[in-house]
Amino acid sequence: MKKTGLAVFFVLVILLGLLAGQLGIAHLPWSSEDTDTAPGQAVTEQAAEAPARDGEATAPATGTEDAGQEKAPAAPETAATAAEAETDQDAQPAVPLPEGAEIINGEAVVHGTVEKGDTVSKIIEGNTSSGSHPYVSAARQVFSMRAFRTGQPYTIVVDPASGQLKRFEYEIDASRRLVVEGAEEPVARVEPIEYVTTLAQVEATIDDNLFQAVADIGESPQLALTLGSLFGSEINFIRDLQPGDSFKVLVEKRYRDGEYKGYGRVLAAHFTNTGTTYEAYLFRDGKNRPQHYNAKGENLRKTLLQAPLAFTRVTSRFSHNRKHPILGYSRPHLGVDYGAPTGTPVKAVGDGVVTRRSWAGGYGNQVIIKHSAGLESMYSHLSGYARGLRNGQRVRQGQVIGFVGSTGLSSGPHLDFRLRQNGKFVNPAKAINPRGESVRKASMDRFRKTVEKERALLLGQTSLLEYDVDSIVPVDDVDSIVPVDDVEPSAK
Repeated sequence: MKKTGLAVFFVLVILLGLLAGQLGIAHLPWSSEDTDTAPGQAVTEQAAEAPARDGEATAPATGTEDAGQEKAPAAPETAATAAEAETDQDAQPAVPLPEGAEIINGEAVVHGTVEKGDTVSKIIEGNTSSGSHPYVSAARQVFSMRAFRTGQPYTIVVDPASGQLKRFEYEIDASRRLVVEGAEEPVARVEPIEYVTTLAQVEATIDDNLFQAVADIGESPQLALTLGSLFGSEINFIRDLQPGDSFKVLVEKRYRDGEYKGYGRVLAAHFTNTGTTYEAYLFRDGKNRPQHYNAKGENLRKTLLQAPLAFTRVTSRFSHNRKHPILGYSRPHLGVDYGAPTGTPVKAVGDGVVTRRSWAGGYGNQVIIKHSAGLESMYSHLSGYARGLRNGQRVRQGQVIGFVGSTGLSSGPHLDFRLRQNGKFVNPAKAINPRGESVRKASMDRFRKTVEKERALLLGQTSLLEYDVDSIVPVDDVDSIVPVDDVEPSAK
């Protein structure tokens, strides 16, 4: 009986031990703090900590269902961490991104400016893993690499995964950009730069000079240069401008990506000089290029401008006997000297072809332009030439060809301007200067309607908000105003 009782007791102990294991109880109620951990718990923890071998699925931990539930929260946390790590790994580019690159719509985009010594090849190879030859070859089909200029913006678009070039953009000037795109066989094109164009009415009264009057109303000096060019055949801005003169201009203003980018076209302008008001209206007569005319339809352009500089002073006139300021003796001075600060833009007085752009001894840096009817104009002592100017190039009246300087035999910054007619020097002040062609009779009705629209906008009779760039003179019919502050270093 005693043996039977002991057997039952031991069976109960064993059953209690098994029950403790099933319930996950580490210690029996009578066990001390120092009692060894129950075997079931130790196996569970070891199994949870043991890493799975490569290629094997992780086995469930040995132990009870309740023990597995305690460990359950760790599983989602581990999965989330793995997912985040995988996402971070995917976000990292396969190759280093170009310096200064931005990720835009899944592409690495680099904006830069051409610096001295840069070439298309150098820029491409410095920002991508691509070779530059296919892109340069494609670009040459539509654009001369010799016209690649410092200071102009460019954009590089790269595949961030491979580092391969996808697109190269280069701004040729204010109105055009070169675009080359494609991976294997890139294709190049020259496209117009898109602008948002608004119309503004600008007016002021002159107290001192035109530049100051323009600056006082918060406008750019370019507007003063444009007015000088527009009315340069009607008004001598060097001699005739007086305090109290005034102007009113209807001019386009252009914006790109919300940023102001300068003036567009002058549609109309009034300039009052010593009580006389001169008018200008933009009009295209047939297939001719757009020009400005007065209200009668007479062309504002004459064969020659009144002067090759918009605003300066005459320091020496045409003379057959003038004492030379450096040589010290008298000799003919068969031209007109205009005193002006170094860097003042010098304009071609008429349409023609450049026959000389070089050093000319005592004349310093010189440009000579051949016009029609045996006429030539000469511009000397220049500090430098306009970018891209070369021998044989056709230029338009009013186009900037160089900049005032003091090269050669010169006592200070000025322009020595001369005219030759059939090889003989003539006084520029007395040269015959006929107007360009007037509006044709067949176009006069259309011209009057155009003037009516432009004048109503200029005088505030029509809201400027109603203006659209194609509503009066289509935008592709006329060249935009191009900034005139580009200069290249002078050289002998």
